[in-house]
Order: sequence, then C-alpha cells, then structure tokens
Amino acid sequence: MYEIAIIGAGPAGGSAAIFAAKSGKKTLVLDNDQSVTKRAWLENHYGVSEIAGPDLVDIGKKQAAKFGAEFVTGKVTNIEKAGEGFKIETDEGSYEAQHVILATGLSVELAQKIGVNTKDGVEPRIKTIVDADSSGKTNVAGIWAAGTVAGVSMHTIITAGDGAKVAINIISAINGERYVDHDVIKS
Repeated sequence: MYEIAIIGAGPAGGSAAIFAAKSGKKTLVLDNDQSVTKRAWLENHYGVSEIAGPDLVDIGKKQAAKFGAEFVTGKVTNIEKAGEGFKIETDEGSYEAQHVILATGLSVELAQKIGVNTKDGVEPRIKTIVDADSSGKTNVAGIWAAGTVAGVSMHTIITAGDGAKVAINIISAINGERYVDHDVIKS
C-alpha cells in the first residue's frame, strides 16, 4: 500500500510528489498525460527565465522520481474506500493508498464520481472546482485536493506551491507532527 497517491503529474501533483517522496513516504503518481501545462510557455515562473510547459512537467517528474516517487501513466476510473485507505482503479490496474491527492487540473469528473463535493469556480474559465479547505482536505476523509482543481489560480507557480502545501499537510498528519523540509548549501 502507498502512503500517498497523487492523481495528476502537472505542477500541483508533481510538486506534491517531490515533497511526499523526499519525506520518505511511499508515493505513487497516476497521470493521464493530459496536463494543460503541456501546452504552456512560461516566463513568469520564479527562478526560471523561461521554459516550455512540457519541460517543466518533465523536470518535476524527474525530481520526484529521484526521491523515489513511482509514476504510472493511465486514467483513474474510480476510487473507493478500502480498509485503512482507498482502492484506486485505473484502465491499467488497481492500487491502494492511505491518502489520495486530486491534482486533476481542470477536471472535476473523478471527484464528482467518487462523492467529493464540488462548487462553482472563481477563476476565469474554471466553472467547477473541488470544495477543499485551506489545508486541502475534502469532505471525504483521506482525499485531498491541490492546484487548479482545488480553486487556486492556474498559474504554474501557484499550483506547484499548493501541491507542496497539501503534501506537507498530509506528511504532517501521517507523522503526527508538523513536517518541514529545508535543505542547506553544502560547504
């Protein structure tokens, strides 16, 4: 069983995967390769002069994989409660995880199918979002939401930060104390 499964590998999901895997949590990322970031050109991402969206996503996936995150390409078709966590069904097989992060970008279809509450979006062209609290929790215990689907601005720097925030909140919940990840320059 995975401790954290993330649905979506765009900036929110990828960033969540980096923090989850780096913290030592067994992390799975399920991605259908449909991220809207794959069509983006970015010149407003802090610390990067310019980058193509596909390159940003690929770099993020490599960072998460370096820390042990596992990636599976496929479409998640259902999530249901199973024991101490969830059974995640895909078009390629099924997986189990204690916590699930929905980082599905513009799509709320899966969330609605599995009983996660949604509400009207406030960002331009975002009609519906997951109803998540400020920590990322949804109405279904153990299912969290991050990024555009959770109602934050769809700018990659903001969705990436939101994914990190949600992952840190889950890691903290698992550990029973606030998790902090700070690296320092090696002398």
